[in-house]
Amino acid sequence: MQAVLVTSVLTGVFCAVFATIIDAVTDALNIWTVIALAFTSGFLGSLFAQLVLGRRK
Repeated sequence: MQAVLVTSVLTGVFCAVFATIIDAVTDALNIWTVIALAFTSGFLGSLFAQLVLGRRK
C-alpha cells in the first residue's frame, strides 16, 4: 500500500509542476490541447514515479 501512495504522490507532484510550466508558457488553450497536455502530464508523471521508485530498489 505504501508503494501505491508514494507513486500517487510523486505523480501528483510531477503533474502540478508540469501544469505550472504549461500555465506560465501559454495564456489560452483549446480543449483538445488541454486534453493532450493532461494525458502527457499523467503519462510522464507515472513514468517519472516508476523510475524514481525503481532506482531506490
